[in-house]
Amino acid sequence: MNNTTKKNLQQTPALDRSDERVLHNDSLFGVFHVFINRIKTGDLGMIPVVLGLILISLVFSVLNPVYFAPNNLVNMLFDCATVGFISLGIVCVLMLGEIDLSVGSLSGLSSAIIGVLWVKLGWPVEAAIVVALLMGAVVGIVYAELYNRIGMPSFVATLAGLLALLGMQLYILGPSGSINLPYASPLVRFGQVMVMPGWFSHIMALIPGILMLVQGLRTQTRRTQVNLSSEPMSSLLIRVIILTVIFEVAVFYLNLGRGVPWIFGLFVVFVMLLNYALKRTKWGRSMFAVGGNREAARRSGINVRAIYISAFMLCSTLATIGGILAASRLASASQQAGTGDVNLNAIAAAVIGGTSLFGGRGSAYSALLGIIVIQSISNGLTLLNLPSSLRYMITGGVLAVAVIVDSLARRSRLSHGRS
Repeated sequence: MNNTTKKNLQQTPALDRSDERVLHNDSLFGVFHVFINRIKTGDLGMIPVVLGLILISLVFSVLNPVYFAPNNLVNMLFDCATVGFISLGIVCVLMLGEIDLSVGSLSGLSSAIIGVLWVKLGWPVEAAIVVALLMGAVVGIVYAELYNRIGMPSFVATLAGLLALLGMQLYILGPSGSINLPYASPLVRFGQVMVMPGWFSHIMALIPGILMLVQGLRTQTRRTQVNLSSEPMSSLLIRVIILTVIFEVAVFYLNLGRGVPWIFGLFVVFVMLLNYALKRTKWGRSMFAVGGNREAARRSGINVRAIYISAFMLCSTLATIGGILAASRLASASQQAGTGDVNLNAIAAAVIGGTSLFGGRGSAYSALLGIIVIQSISNGLTLLNLPSSLRYMITGGVLAVAVIVDSLARRSRLSHGRS
């Protein structure tokens, strides 16, 4: 076997023998059969969260028809992006079976840095953003080195970081405790009112389907070159068409209101980039390997220390971006930024979206779906004029169900593997 063949085999996701026979014998039915088999073996993917999101949306739309009004959904997307960036970083550390409890405080500190440097000291807003991002990256490196060199559990290190960063936030804000950002500035307008032109949002809605088609064709080519069965073209086209129709209809409906927020579009772009990095790069495969079995990954030649540094740096940097966007959304930097339920919602969104707490399994799309679920609950209860106490209880219940499903799926995978 030549080097090219070996490389193709390594990069091509493998199906088991029964799956390959079914695909070979019957195209669309075979794909459906493979899908059912993977569910039976505990490979649920994002099915539970999608079904949960549909159920939540149906319930709230029945209780209050305003829930599905275009402008209400637009406002929901504005709110999703800020915490969504923080949750996206949480996905990175959960992939390793670790946790970062300080992301909320870090986001609050980054908003305070923006307020002090930009408004009080008169720095250019671009320079203030760069300083905040560098601070976030340094915090991530500190957490990773505490784990790599001392063996300090990430739970303890980030809990200490939560308190220290919160103290720094209060200190730099000073006695006033709040700094208003210029409402007319591009940063604030980006977080509050800026939406995509209708024609551009429709073009953007085509991109996921195009990427799915291109990647599917590449996978088919690689598998054909090494004489392996692959997904039928008809099945790939059907998936692409369904995905494209869903996105185009969603964009059309949002454009009946204010339109698709730029801030949410930026969040989706980051989700797609991180998902590509996790699924299609050597770094991403190393993340899965380290999360699945750290010692086995080390023995196979993976630089485990570098993987931990990259994961915690990404987590902290994305939390910083979330804090900057939260400041632009609220047009202020205050002592309340990053506190309350920001930390818990970010972690809960990643878990509810399907990222495993046990490490080695997850997707960047977990943050996207998870934060939409949480914001859907929050928005729906607000429209019904119900107290926030119910939101906490319902979100906690949804989180518990997500963890139970993850645990049962993991048990099913392990039992299937032994059999």
